[in-house]
Amino acid sequence: MKIVNIHAAKTQLSRLIAEVLDGEEVVISKAGTPLVRLVPVAAGAAPRQLGKLAGAVIESPDCWDHDAEIESLFYGGPLEPPPLRRVAEPRRKS
Repeated sequence: MKIVNIHAAKTQLSRLIAEVLDGEEVVISKAGTPLVRLVPVAAGAAPRQLGKLAGAVIESPDCWDHDAEIESLFYGGPLEPPPLRRVAEPRRKS
């Protein structure tokens, strides 16, 4: 493990990065107190492959049809809302 102070790290950053990429551990310190460790960025996971379930899920022909029983459970009645009532307007003086 290599310990380097902040000033040396600023002036030798490119070399320190190369050493870290070669497998050496580098710690940056201030007044002898370790502050941070330089580490290489881990390779991310491969991007997800789309379409894994293509053809595996089959819908029945009526799966999107309205079901009155389910609508009543969710909405308490038919899907359509009741007609709006107009709020009374204040009376005009004649």
